[in-house]
Amino acid sequence: MRQELDRSIQSLSGRERPPYFLSYTISDVRSTILAASFGAMESDAHVQRRILDVDLRVGSYELDNTRSIRGVAFELGRGSRGVSLPVDDNSDAIRSALWLATDRAYKSAEERLGKVLTNRQVKVREEDTSADMSREKAHRHVDADVPFTFDTAAWRTRVRSLSALFQGHGELYQGRVTFQADYLVKYFVNSEGSEIRTVEPIVKMFLLVKTKAEDGMSLPLYTSYTAFHPDRLPSESVMRAEALSMIQRAKKLKDAPLAETYTGPAILSGRSAGVFFHEIFGHRVEGHRQKDANSSQTFKAFLNKSILPDFINVVFDPTLRERGGVDVVGHYHYDDEGIPGERVVAVDKGIFKNFLMSRSPIENFPTSNGHGRRQAGFKCVSRQSNLIVEATRTVPYDSLRTLLRAECLRQNKEYGLYFDDIQGGFTFTGRTVPNAFNVQPLVVYKVFADGRPDELVRGVDLIGTPLTTFNNIVAAADDVGIFNGVCGAESGGVPVSASSPSLLVSTIEVQKKQKSQAKLPILADPTTDMGGRP
Repeated sequence: MRQELDRSIQSLSGRERPPYFLSYTISDVRSTILAASFGAMESDAHVQRRILDVDLRVGSYELDNTRSIRGVAFELGRGSRGVSLPVDDNSDAIRSALWLATDRAYKSAEERLGKVLTNRQVKVREEDTSADMSREKAHRHVDADVPFTFDTAAWRTRVRSLSALFQGHGELYQGRVTFQADYLVKYFVNSEGSEIRTVEPIVKMFLLVKTKAEDGMSLPLYTSYTAFHPDRLPSESVMRAEALSMIQRAKKLKDAPLAETYTGPAILSGRSAGVFFHEIFGHRVEGHRQKDANSSQTFKAFLNKSILPDFINVVFDPTLRERGGVDVVGHYHYDDEGIPGERVVAVDKGIFKNFLMSRSPIENFPTSNGHGRRQAGFKCVSRQSNLIVEATRTVPYDSLRTLLRAECLRQNKEYGLYFDDIQGGFTFTGRTVPNAFNVQPLVVYKVFADGRPDELVRGVDLIGTPLTTFNNIVAAADDVGIFNGVCGAESGGVPVSASSPSLLVSTIEVQKKQKSQAKLPILADPTTDMGGRP
């Protein structure tokens, strides 16, 4: 990589518009994927792949070919198109692929810079006139390989046996278990002198069941486990207990009443609150959005101003590897632009302080803080890592429920809501649509003001606008919930975590979830029909 990069820079130096920056990233991943449904294997794959990403820039740090062309739709998500490389360590074959990819990247960059210069002449002055690339020092780092051996046959047996637990339950239309182990090695070099090799293993285990209510509503339940080595995953007995619990929850959810449209107080469990902050806050503090003319730039005007209660801090910390004994998968040493990951205090005592920065500067933030991230084959932008919501003033969890009932009485509400588990969500950050969010819960309960037992309900989507919702956080519990997952955005899917205490919100808004109009199956499950046995 270094040899071909140096040759390319030297060979192109005589051009009218020579490259001022060039980087190569090779992502080399070996994956084992095991999946089973209802006790039968569906997938048993072992693959290796290598993907090359080239970042070639012409112009200067102040103005180059990557600047957005205003007036063109979807500029923010413009990808770089990764190139598949040979998986053999054949120097000539790899250099040939680098050569052709660099040639294409240079021609494209040269052409695009002309369009950028023309666009600047015919459009009004940009709101943010920051440079297109930050000046950073070179870094050299080489991770050693880490132990990553495991018994594939044992995990195949576990996947099959866990999925077999879902068999024989006619109300379950899906019962799937997936194990995926990825050993990812990233090689990075750039024309500034950086040379970095990082090793990023990750293991993911998913349990999925899906049922359907009489009115056609699809009702999925997920349990996921994520770690940096298979030995860090829970034991089979723990997973088995969770699978059996999912079956019972699915049966109850199928017959649960449909929730009404509701506005009022609610508790978000720690996991739910983590995802809630990821969607409504995290995406809005990704620095590159402040530079996009089509973005709402929600917090740009709130620097050093209050946006949250004074007992709430929000931190993004890729240097953190685990929390409370649980691996947090937003961990990394260097981001995908070769910059060390830094702990970023975004909110301090309710005051907004900082954006997540890649090497794309914005006003008042000229350098990266190590949050330039991407999935192989995509263009780097600023992305979240390990999001941590901290509360400096807390109450015991049981007291949080007492406060919820008191808030219901104060608002003359029969009940509040408790969001126990959550699937994920999405958010809109553009100016052309309402600046809102939609978080998608899986398990929601009514908590009655008069102390009656909680009631499971279904069909709820948590919606709202960020600034209004932040103002409604009134208390935090002394617990911590952790969500590990993969976040999809302009630069593809990247591993992230979000952790938070349970939160009491004085006012949230929910709407009814979309549902299918398809009827339930006419025929019974063959494993339960006519006395059949699984």
